[in-house]
Amino acid sequence: MSIRRLPEHLVNRIAAGEVVERPASALKEIVENALDAGATRLAIRLSGGGLDRIEVSDDGCGMDSADMALALERHATSKMPDDDAIENVATLGFRGEALPSIASVARLTIDSRVAGADGWSRTVDNGQLVAEGPAALPPGTRVTVEQLFAKVPARRKFLRSAKAEYAACLDIIRRLAMAHPAVAFALEHDGRRTLGVQAGEAREERVAALTDRALADNHVIVSLEREGVRLSGVASIPTYNRGVGDHQYLFVNGRPVKDRLLIGALRGAYADMLARDRHPVVALFLDVPPLDVDVNVHPAKTEVRFRDPTMIRGMIVSGLRRALDAEGFRAVQNADPAALSAWRAEPVSPTPIGAMPIFEAASVNYNPLASSSFGDRRSSFLTPPPQARAEPAAAPAPEGQSFPLGVARGQVARTYIVAEAEDGLVIVDQHAAHERLTLERMRRAMEGQGVASQALLLPEVVELEEPACDRLEGRAAELRDFGLELERFGPSAMLVRAVPAMLGQSDVQGLVTDLADDLAAYDSALSLKERLDLVAATMACHGSVRAGRVLSVAEMNALLREMEVTPRSGQCNHGRPTWVKLGHGDIEKLFGRK
Repeated sequence: MSIRRLPEHLVNRIAAGEVVERPASALKEIVENALDAGATRLAIRLSGGGLDRIEVSDDGCGMDSADMALALERHATSKMPDDDAIENVATLGFRGEALPSIASVARLTIDSRVAGADGWSRTVDNGQLVAEGPAALPPGTRVTVEQLFAKVPARRKFLRSAKAEYAACLDIIRRLAMAHPAVAFALEHDGRRTLGVQAGEAREERVAALTDRALADNHVIVSLEREGVRLSGVASIPTYNRGVGDHQYLFVNGRPVKDRLLIGALRGAYADMLARDRHPVVALFLDVPPLDVDVNVHPAKTEVRFRDPTMIRGMIVSGLRRALDAEGFRAVQNADPAALSAWRAEPVSPTPIGAMPIFEAASVNYNPLASSSFGDRRSSFLTPPPQARAEPAAAPAPEGQSFPLGVARGQVARTYIVAEAEDGLVIVDQHAAHERLTLERMRRAMEGQGVASQALLLPEVVELEEPACDRLEGRAAELRDFGLELERFGPSAMLVRAVPAMLGQSDVQGLVTDLADDLAAYDSALSLKERLDLVAATMACHGSVRAGRVLSVAEMNALLREMEVTPRSGQCNHGRPTWVKLGHGDIEKLFGRK
């Protein structure tokens, strides 16, 4: 078998297979070139999802005719001033493959002008130079890509629909716009403007504008610096989450990346604050010394490799945790519009014949021991008492002292605490709130001397399947640190000798069964720290005030005061809010006052 050199056009097409997977890949390379050229304004126009046409105009430094010809040769770049710069890459592009690769599988036209000089144009159609000459345009560069993969049907047929390809292009522009808030971006698709952001926005404003406006009211600012690495960005509070992980934007030195290490760190930071099928909305920016990160791992530069991945992961977890802890009991405060719309004015039934109006009835000095016809009539219009409860507080709230979560006024359906704050009405889910408080107490105890246990007067036997018993027996030492003492009692049963004292009168059978189920679901996939958090969360759920339990006003107020000083008490262990607030304005809307 003889060895031969591949022709240049075939080499370019092979390279295009790595660099240009779809229209979004070509768009990313062109926009990154514009950013590296110092552009402050970018105008992007797409047709047919980028399959028919991609046009990117910028106001960067531009190119003359000689540079333009060189830019279309493979491995020619202006972004590496010397041969050793590969170890110290400070730009988004550097490989010198993008433009010749695109030109080998599409019709590529570059129009560019350097300030103070004439413009020049060059067109390459699937690897062949077809036109060049003077061009009229303002200083900057305009790159046009038409009919991508039109002459490579084997690649074209694997592309998705125009809508799907446009969605990928939009995601690319959104990520690059987040990373560069000093640059203005405008995107049009088939003549319709779909994205526009102005230059000079604050980073949190830019992120909210490109994700969801509600994020502006439900985020924390992340900022941490360690060993020359800086972490900054915006992260949603746990109660503001999504059902998919598509709203997690990660950047390294201004470069959008999709890195498993960073995604795993995000999951660890939000552990026990979100259900496993819910995801936060985050935009995190890592600034790492170039020598400590390898950006040359992937041809499309979407993956990176860190010199010290453990430090990077720990930095993300601690930075996010610190920012979330600082928010204390905060939760999503805006009432759900769908919930508010469920409130409606009900028609008032006419007063039954023979019944006295309720205000007149209230004015009668009624004696239940006296025999009168009124005693029979009043039962015809009084309704059964609602499932609500209120009692006078043992002591009034101190004068001049205001509480963020207000003062308890009663309990509804034996589940929700109703409190009055200065700026509205606060409703607290007593089980969800106490579950979080119990978990945080258990964590503090673990950091100290461990969780105190309460020996059972009579050890309880819990029957389980043999594999479940094996899992619990293998974790007996860890569970003992949480105050739960178990030992094997035959092939398919566990003997419970003690439970955590802080759980009180808990359901031992349910607690052990749930622990066994959780270990079966997640044991092999979680680290030791995550397994311990899982155990603590399960125990906290069983030791919490249950829905259906009647609380005194003193107990309600004690719960509110502890929530105000406990980190992360705004959400339960599954990411649901523990309290919501109806502002005075929301209440007035319900009654038509606004």
